Amino acid sequence: MAKQGDLRMTRSFETGGAPHLPPRTTVAAVMLQVLLALVPGVLAYTWFFGPGMLIQIMLATVFALLFEALMLRWRGRSLKPFINDYSAVVTAVLFALCIPPLAPWWISCIAMLFAIGFAKHLYGGLGQNVFNPAMVGYVVVLISFPQVMTAWLPPLALAEYSPGLVDSLAIIFTGQFPATGGWDMLTQATPLDTLKTGVESGRMLSEISNSPIFGDYGGMGWEWIAIWFGLGGFFLLYKRTINWHVPVAVIGTVILFSLPFWLAAPSSNPFPLQHVFSGGLVLAAFFIATDPVSGCASNRGRLIFGAGVGIITLVIRRWGGYPDGVAFAVLLMNMAAPLIDRYTRPRMYGE
Repeated sequence: MAKQGDLRMTRSFETGGAPHLPPRTTVAAVMLQVLLALVPGVLAYTWFFGPGMLIQIMLATVFALLFEALMLRWRGRSLKPFINDYSAVVTAVLFALCIPPLAPWWISCIAMLFAIGFAKHLYGGLGQNVFNPAMVGYVVVLISFPQVMTAWLPPLALAEYSPGLVDSLAIIFTGQFPATGGWDMLTQATPLDTLKTGVESGRMLSEISNSPIFGDYGGMGWEWIAIWFGLGGFFLLYKRTINWHVPVAVIGTVILFSLPFWLAAPSSNPFPLQHVFSGGLVLAAFFIATDPVSGCASNRGRLIFGAGVGIITLVIRRWGGYPDGVAFAVLLMNMAAPLIDRYTRPRMYGE
């Protein structure tokens, strides 16, 4: 009888799947590495554009965790393991880095509702989403509220009025502008928007670039932000958190495809490095397009995916209705990722 009891206990003992080895890393560890790699770029943003970016990060994080908890409760899932994996926090930070520092608080609320509630949990949660959640949230508010989403601050070195922490809080939560005449006096067009508008009006690129908002290669401040995000990306490559294929394909394709246009007509086409160091290209190349869930699985697929992001970004920047097309490019390639994976499967062992 004792043996039968032992047998029943053995049969009821639950074990994990083979090979019964602990994972080399966890989702939480990977997400923490991504957050750590974003720190230099976040500090650069704050240095050039003020504390508003830090407020946006905190707002987006609060709303992301709130909607994460609500969706988990609605789906009958335990809160602790999913809240503690930091995936919602990474989504919030990536989104916050794409919006103007003084965007109203409800922008983050709406964006995180679509990013966490729709793009993530309606597809089954972490690991099941087809589209990058941060880019879904960003595109929703960009299309819905274009005026608010294009009201960027000038770099602090060029600003007549630089809102501090208290003023930034007042503007974000109440819409009041102390010591200013409103949005028109406080904000200005981004370097990419200035380039696009100037070229479409027939002005020479050399004339447009004489504006003080431009630096050596990209926009003033933006080029340094891109450099610090690039350093964070190299940290992820060093830690093998991401593969090199997507970043190299994105940046390399942008340089390769924009170079002939610049050589043929330098008066109306930016220098290739100006494309790289302006807007969110470097951030997308290392932190957004490298998402393993919404991207491609094979190395060849990653190269095609990254090249597609680079080409679509250039097409939208040159002929589209938006000055920067990185978010749209990522979402379009997310949609194409399953097809790319189907035709770039690695050869099976023994074939």
